[in-house]
Parts: sequence; structure tokens; C-alpha cells
Amino acid sequence: MITEIQLSRKLTSQLLHLAQISPDAEICGLVSSKNDVPTQCYPVENVAEELQTQFLMDSTQQISAMKKMRENGEELFAIYHSHPTAPACPSTLDLETATYPEALHFIISLNTKGILELRAFHISAKNATEIRTTLSLT
Repeated sequence: MITEIQLSRKLTSQLLHLAQISPDAEICGLVSSKNDVPTQCYPVENVAEELQTQFLMDSTQQISAMKKMRENGEELFAIYHSHPTAPACPSTLDLETATYPEALHFIISLNTKGILELRAFHISAKNATEIRTTLSLT
């Protein structure tokens, strides 16, 4: 299992921006990689009933995003979502509903007094392990 990842400024900015423009609802989607380097963000509509406290990806959009990844020679690297009013830590619901144990989970919090927070976790068997995240210079 990896213990540290490096995210590009472009990808990090895109993820934070998506969370910022949706302050009242969790955003969600997929992050792809090439050669284990995270490269692309694929936003997917959140179709959960309680948008502020949970996420459920639109299955048609999720399948389409995964198809685009394969066409581009990319692999699933992470699933991302935001917490508009909670810390950037997996909630009990996040732990219970986590799928794709090979993928990381990025959580973006808007709850830190105007400062956005992005953290990465490996979730398996309802347990989360934080993965150190650094920002690349490119």
C-alpha cells in the first residue's frame, strides 16, 4: 500500500474549485492516473437524497467516466467527494459505503474557516488509513 502521493497544482486546484462552487452539497467524482501518477478529474453528479451529508454517484456518469479512462489509457486512482460542513475525514457512512478498495478516497472539507482542506485515505474493511499528500511543483 502506498504511504504518500503527490498531486499536481492543476488537479488540486480543480478539485478544490469544484468543492467551492458547491458549498451546500457534496460533490463527487473520480480521479484517474497514468503510471500511478494522478492526472485527470472526472466530476460525476451527486444523486444522493441528502446532498449536504452524503454522496451517491450517478451510475450512468460513473460508467461513462470509467469508459473514458480506459479509452485514454488511464486507471482509477481515487474517488473524491466533499464535506461542506464536516472535517476532511471519512464519516461513518463513508467507511460503510466505500467501494473499490484499490482506489484512494480524497475528501475535501469546506469547514475550516475559509481554508479548503484536501486529505487522502485508503479505506478497506470499514477502516481508513490516511495517505500523506504533497503538492508537486508542476
